[in-house]
Amino acid sequence: MTGTQITTETATAASAATTTTETTVNEIVGSIQESVEKTSGLLANGIEYIKKALPLIIMALTILVVGILISKLIAKVVGKAVSKSNVNGAAKSFLVSLIKIILYIAVVIMALSVLKVPMSSIITILGAAGLAISLALQSCLSNLSGGFIILFTKPFTTGDIIELDDSVGTVRDIGIFYTKINTFDGKTVFLPNGKVTDAKIVNYTETPTRRIDLNFNISYGSDFLKAQEIILGIISANKLILKSPEPVVRMSSHNDSSIGVDVRIWVNNGDYMTERYNMTEAVKAAFDENGIEIPFNQIDIHVKDKV
Repeated sequence: MTGTQITTETATAASAATTTTETTVNEIVGSIQESVEKTSGLLANGIEYIKKALPLIIMALTILVVGILISKLIAKVVGKAVSKSNVNGAAKSFLVSLIKIILYIAVVIMALSVLKVPMSSIITILGAAGLAISLALQSCLSNLSGGFIILFTKPFTTGDIIELDDSVGTVRDIGIFYTKINTFDGKTVFLPNGKVTDAKIVNYTETPTRRIDLNFNISYGSDFLKAQEIILGIISANKLILKSPEPVVRMSSHNDSSIGVDVRIWVNNGDYMTERYNMTEAVKAAFDENGIEIPFNQIDIHVKDKV
């Protein structure tokens, strides 16, 4: 092979490579230009759509803002109206919260309808969302239904002292999902309404009067009749203790080292704790003054001398 032939073949190869490179570059440039044109078209269509839909969007936002403000105003008016009626505070809080939620949902539906979202689609979405929420939030729905049950059955109301789920305190609020109790040691307990309706509820303020049950122990060497007379005298002198039902002071048990004395007295509900403390302190002081012995556990120790 001659030098002239080699040079010709090399030039031909270089020319072919140059042509291939130019073709590739042109394809890439064309692809980029096509992408840019598509993107520009999408942006232009999007801007044009926004321009056309802008009045509807503004109207929907206006309805949303104004609707929320009106909903709050309606809830406030309803709250004042309920306060003037015989509905208790717990029912008031529950109803106001429920009305707010219903009004907010109505406002959102109105805003979506302004945006020309088909009502059938809204209903379908709400149905699907409701199903999904009901499956995911079964406990919340249980608490919601529990709130309705508490509202209508009224086992307790705001301000009542109740015992529930090992918690004793004053009911401060009955919300949509939780009942709030302030305990006597300053803690706040949030109880799910679903559990409240399934639990045993002890209401200490449902009735106007309440019985105080006390038990005192005296030694076998003490005079029971004298002890009984002392306790009845304390009861008679106490103006906060009710005369009807009649107080009871009776011997209740024969223990290993003492005689049990049961005391049953009735007081107004608000005087329960005060009179419980007063009676306990007064009986102890009177027993001491009159020589009535209150026995206590004693241990006899015998020590044997070593031989």
